[in-house]
Amino acid sequence: MQADSPSPPARVRAGGTVLSLIAGPLSVPILRAHLEGPLRLPDLRERIGGAAQTTLRGQVGNLRAIGALERHVRSGMPYTVENELTEAGRGVLGVATTVEAWLAEAPQGSIPLGSEPAKGAIRSLVGAWGSTMLRALAAQPLALTELSSAIPELSYPALERRLSAMRAARHVELRPEEGRGGKPYAVTEWLRQAVGPLVAAGRCECEHLSEATEPLKRIDIEAAFLLAVPLVDLTVNYNGSCLFAVDTGSGTERESMNRLAGVYVEIVDGAVASCVSVLERKPTTWALGTASAWVDAICDGQVERLRMGGTDPQLATAIIEEIHLSLSFN
Repeated sequence: MQADSPSPPARVRAGGTVLSLIAGPLSVPILRAHLEGPLRLPDLRERIGGAAQTTLRGQVGNLRAIGALERHVRSGMPYTVENELTEAGRGVLGVATTVEAWLAEAPQGSIPLGSEPAKGAIRSLVGAWGSTMLRALAAQPLALTELSSAIPELSYPALERRLSAMRAARHVELRPEEGRGGKPYAVTEWLRQAVGPLVAAGRCECEHLSEATEPLKRIDIEAAFLLAVPLVDLTVNYNGSCLFAVDTGSGTERESMNRLAGVYVEIVDGAVASCVSVLERKPTTWALGTASAWVDAICDGQVERLRMGGTDPQLATAIIEEIHLSLSFN
């Protein structure tokens, strides 16, 4: 009787793999050590110092497994094994720079990458992102019981552990409200800024780790909108409403409007008055695009791949540019 074939490993939510890798204390130093060229393991150990040889060898193996390093055997007596940085490795380093910029803005003071507090903050972020807790809390403050109803896939104790980790990392804070049965938790401004690392990591994985990670989905971009848009503070006193949405198919404009996921934003005197995921309202202007096009807009400030319309497309452009600037990509 033939044995059943093993099930393929579960694909990780876009961004989670690279961010988890960066959370480790050795990954980024190892990759940065290879910027100047290929290295043998003894040379690498001398370059970064402090790591046990078995630990270093294991971490190099992990980086090779995701394609961030490439193994080369040089002929000779004896032969030499070197590891070389790849384009995927350079992509991971680009994400690490964004993560460092985010950690520098921590409310408790700048957190060095590779430290225990950095590891806790990144792992808490990845857990909230992968479990959709981040999407739920981005929409509105929620108590633990409300989160449990919104995310039935996770047990109450699992949600409680994740929420405790988010609170310890300063990702959420208690927001007492009259008339609420429980204690609602609201995302902090620092967690909103984490859209930068999340989207950068998601793009890196889609470009270099597409076989191991989920593609960026509509819910990912929607969560990014809900988190990042409230950071906007325009220098011009714009007034109006704007629809930001992901369109995942082709067809007529009317057909596209039925496939959208995104947010409806109201701007009053240059400030965000509301940002909700209800799309039935008719905006004064709108911007539509694929998930990939929105990633380029958020990460690079490039709006050329987005379709815009309505009475004031400049309002949409101004909001997108401000989102890009507020996430410390420069």
